[in-house]
Amino acid sequence: MLILFVEALSLYVITWSLWRTFRERFFKSALDNIAGPPAKSFWTGVFPQVFNNNAWEFHKEMTAKYGSVIKLKALLGKNELFVFDPKALHHIFLKDQYIFEETTQFIQILFGEGLLGTLGNQHRKQRKMLNPVFSIAHMRDMIPTFYDISYKLRDTFSNKVKDGPHEIEVMNWMTRTALELIGQSGLGYSFDPLTEDAVPHPFSEAVKNLVPTLSKMRVATALLLVPLSRIGPPEFRRFVIDILPWKNLRELRDIVDVLYNTSVENFESKKKALAEGDEALANQIGQGKDIMSILMRANMTASKEESLTRDELLGQMATLTFAAMDTTSSALTRLLYLLATHQDVQDKLRKEIREAKEAEGGDLPYDKLVSLPYLDAICRETLRLHAPVTMTRRTARQDVVLPLSNPIKGLDGQEIQEIFVPKNTNINVGIMASNRNPELWGPDVLEWKPERWLEPLPDALIHAHLPGIYSHLMTFIGGGRACIGFKFSQLEMKVVLLLLIESFRFSPTKDEIAWQMAALTIPIVVGRKPDVPQLPLLVERVA
Repeated sequence: MLILFVEALSLYVITWSLWRTFRERFFKSALDNIAGPPAKSFWTGVFPQVFNNNAWEFHKEMTAKYGSVIKLKALLGKNELFVFDPKALHHIFLKDQYIFEETTQFIQILFGEGLLGTLGNQHRKQRKMLNPVFSIAHMRDMIPTFYDISYKLRDTFSNKVKDGPHEIEVMNWMTRTALELIGQSGLGYSFDPLTEDAVPHPFSEAVKNLVPTLSKMRVATALLLVPLSRIGPPEFRRFVIDILPWKNLRELRDIVDVLYNTSVENFESKKKALAEGDEALANQIGQGKDIMSILMRANMTASKEESLTRDELLGQMATLTFAAMDTTSSALTRLLYLLATHQDVQDKLRKEIREAKEAEGGDLPYDKLVSLPYLDAICRETLRLHAPVTMTRRTARQDVVLPLSNPIKGLDGQEIQEIFVPKNTNINVGIMASNRNPELWGPDVLEWKPERWLEPLPDALIHAHLPGIYSHLMTFIGGGRACIGFKFSQLEMKVVLLLLIESFRFSPTKDEIAWQMAALTIPIVVGRKPDVPQLPLLVERVA
């Protein structure tokens, strides 16, 4: 039976692929006139060059040569676009945001019916329910939890360096800290005591392995999982996954199972506490002030039309954890690396932190912390130059015209001021490319210069009207699918940096560090296992 099923599935995939190939070859598209890098293979297009762990130089050369709108040959000769033109981005994320939706392969495959996995009215309903949860008032309520967790991390580091400078692998610690931050403040759940000898929680291991597992399956996902996601009900698709002899797919299945089962366990516990009243909630981690408790309480009083289903609430748990943990840990790791390699910046930041704490007489409250100018400049500059996610994808759900800020020259030599984008065209949005656009940021765009945020930004950048929700950057994108927790993430980073930089000096080790351009940017040590993210730094106490 397994052989017959695999043969049937293979026939479906082949037929689907041949039809798509025939359509691309014999039905001309307006995209054919747009320049882009040549494909080395009809089967894989330029995907091996674009979606590559070491694609930094390729992206730099591609954007410099072809400009802000580029045609990419995708799998089986399909045309896609790579875009970072400001006006085009404005239409993709704001004006026509309900035409340019998430790509099919992302929807509900991993995170169920959470914010990342829903479209249209369902997504807008969820967003409306969640927006108040991320208000400044709730951020203020969360800051004591952020401090408590960050002090645990500081104490562990203090113990490790008590006898003098010590090499610490900070990527692992930033990942553990980020998970505990979103665990307690987001889910009202503790995953990690942040001690040296703590046993890893299965959820922690699952979330940590999600991005590396997905990175191994990029081409296969497009060729197999996208067609599969269109066949039958979820139970049937699960049956297919269970019987396919594919190691990476089964690893992904097991990861998703852990995410789901932990979410169900937490959901039922929280549901029971809500039913028992405020006293039961107060006895839980988060004391009823965590994001999910607030959301579930609001959901109980919402109208039938606006309330979220059980599956939607479960989807938010997986979504919040993934979105908050991996991006925050990547950004914190990069921040510590940059401070270690720029000792003058680290010293200046430590001086600002200590003076502020001395004036306050203790921990900084929310308003004082977020307004520290140099700390804020360092965070903004790092999120500009080194966005944790370098690209995101959208699909045109209908035919649409995409206008451009600056005309491009077509392959026929004619000037193109707007592009007709056919239905089902995938758009690769260049987050890194936009953040590093020299036409907007100036000739020093590739330099890490926190000071640029302490003076007026370039007029070209201001007048470009980028749709990014944060500081003219595309790091957190914009519009109705912008990162809902971007202020939450910044607050986490600032609290962790405040305590670590105040107490310790971070310096580079002798190891050579390379940064991989995976689904999420991660550091590796050259000469060691390339699939193991790690960043060793030398840590010592400072007087």
